[in-house]
Amino acid sequence: MSDESPLDRFKVALTGAARAIAHEPEVEIGWTADQPSQQGKSARVPMPGRDVTPEQAREARGFADSFALRLRHHDGALHAKMRPEDADARACYDTIERVRYEAIGESEYSGMRTNMEAMHDRRLAGDPIASATSAEDVPLHTALGLMLREQLTGQPIPAAAREGVEMVREFVESRTGDDFEQLRDLLHDQNGFQKLGLDMLRHLDMVPMEPENTDGLDDDEDSEEGQDETQDDNQDQDGADQSDQPEARAEGAEGEESEGDEGEQTPGEDELTEGDPGDDGEEMQLPQRRNAPWQDLPDSFDYQAYTNSFDEVVEATELCDFEELDRLRAYLDSQLAGLGGVTTRLANRLQRRLMAQQNRSWDFDQEEGLLDAARLARVVVSPGHSLSYKQEQEQEFKDTVVTLLIDNSGSMRGRPISIAAISADILARTLERCGVKVEVLGFTTRAWKGGQSREKWLSDGRPDQPGRLNDLRHIIYKKADEPMRRARRSLGLMMREGLLKENIDGEALLWAHERLLARPEDRRILMVISDGAPVDDSTLSVNNAGYLEAHLRKVIDWIEKASPVQLVAIGIGHDVTRYYKKAVTIMDAEQLGGTIIEQLADLFDVD
Repeated sequence: MSDESPLDRFKVALTGAARAIAHEPEVEIGWTADQPSQQGKSARVPMPGRDVTPEQAREARGFADSFALRLRHHDGALHAKMRPEDADARACYDTIERVRYEAIGESEYSGMRTNMEAMHDRRLAGDPIASATSAEDVPLHTALGLMLREQLTGQPIPAAAREGVEMVREFVESRTGDDFEQLRDLLHDQNGFQKLGLDMLRHLDMVPMEPENTDGLDDDEDSEEGQDETQDDNQDQDGADQSDQPEARAEGAEGEESEGDEGEQTPGEDELTEGDPGDDGEEMQLPQRRNAPWQDLPDSFDYQAYTNSFDEVVEATELCDFEELDRLRAYLDSQLAGLGGVTTRLANRLQRRLMAQQNRSWDFDQEEGLLDAARLARVVVSPGHSLSYKQEQEQEFKDTVVTLLIDNSGSMRGRPISIAAISADILARTLERCGVKVEVLGFTTRAWKGGQSREKWLSDGRPDQPGRLNDLRHIIYKKADEPMRRARRSLGLMMREGLLKENIDGEALLWAHERLLARPEDRRILMVISDGAPVDDSTLSVNNAGYLEAHLRKVIDWIEKASPVQLVAIGIGHDVTRYYKKAVTIMDAEQLGGTIIEQLADLFDVD
């Protein structure tokens, strides 16, 4: 216990509390530097600092409490059954349900109220309601959710959103009448609560009025009949639908790429929502390349990409010019001035271990070979002695190449991606001195929530189960045969605003693995650095919820069992040991440099 940091102890306590609230022993809580998210029984909450201040602790607890309450009090199938098709209506519908189960927690657990307040402050920090200057600027789903929370719990509207809510309060209350009061009486009845919530949306003219029932069907059957197609795309297999993701699911229903439409965004919902498909202005002008085709993959993978036409494998230097790369590299160095010394010392330790394995030995008193100068004195003193020779014996050291595959998803933004970049830099230089070649790769997508792949799917009539539905971007930061002095500036690209988006890990592993198989070295090592499970909102909205994760597991299993490549993974705030046999999880990104070196040292020690 003495080796545990305050952050480690806090995570254990947070996980225990979430399991108790959810009545679910398999709940896992991890950290994220980006927007909090939840998939199934795993959730990522904002990562506090190493000392875990009270303010940071309350914020993390608030999100963990919300996720736990959702697992306990939310029926995903029931929620999907009545979900409206209109994008704005769906955002409101999802928000109303989230407020319901969070209000249960605030009512039953007095300690949650402070945590929830901190969580709402985080959610509202980037919400358009905080900067709205007119009623048209106010996202209705945010205002409606805050007004409903006020009614259900008695908690005041947070200061950041108070002015925005007042801009629309009169309009909402004039249309909804006593709907809020009636909802309060149905807090523990999700079915009744959501039906009444839909009535409230009808009063707001967001959902069409129901036609009179003339065919003898009850309300549930009427509602279900017209929604089967959209429900299938949005229902979560394990009962945890994406109710907290109105922005993405609304796009799945409407088929719109609402770039820049802030009115549909809900900061702090259960997915990564930062960034825009167009926030990197050069994306659509980049040359498009198809990834190399997969070969000899098992049919059991049961995975497909709707189209590969818009994927690209691109070198870092093609994404921005040298001048910008130099500026980004300088920024990276300034961010990690204190880390370099620590990691360099660890890298030097690795170098000594590798050089020890490559030490040469000598066989003395041989009849031929190199003249043994140390024994010449014996010949001078006693000319009768013959000259002594020595022969060099080299220790066997396998020719080796190492690939670092770095997750370039949005959740890595900030300190994690900075440390990953500088660790890759130091490690590449260290291994280069030892005669070990290093390749540094990154993986992300070209757009948030789809891209040209999704647009093609929409134009093709939305075929069922399309598979992967986003444009891949696989980045080469350093080739294995490229000297580090030439590739150094390329690592600065990871600091570029707008680069980090979604992560589709399974295909990235196959791509990096295929590059390694083409190498001539005897020993090939693939190290994956990631901070979460694969997430691509566009793909998950139209396939089953575990589509990307299932593919990742199959790829890992196939590589570990059938490939000569040694596979190892490092998870930052995310338990990767449930995917990889050789893996380690770190809770603090500061540990990354040392962990990379320790893992590689262990691999080199194994013949």
